[in-house]
Amino acid sequence: MLGDQGYDADVILGDLEVRGVTAVIPPNGGCKVQPIIGRHLCAPRNLVERGFNKLKHFRGVATRYDKNPDDCVAGVKFASARIWMRFNGSMA
Repeated sequence: MLGDQGYDADVILGDLEVRGVTAVIPPNGGCKVQPIIGRHLCAPRNLVERGFNKLKHFRGVATRYDKNPDDCVAGVKFASARIWMRFNGSMA
């Protein structure tokens, strides 16, 4: 299971261990026991999380102002296109 540092709690990690699930959660800085995790496993999760955070900067997407599902999806697509154009430069 991939998780954020917010899920680095003994209760959560113990429950995952009982279920036989391998946890890939970066430890908090104050942990006494620092488990060794592969940073290459956390990179895709971090990339997706940063993408969602960029989408949240658009007010209509963050507040789900559009109640119609088609309008909401259109807003997400528009915001995604603007983010993509900003980071890929001009198309001309």
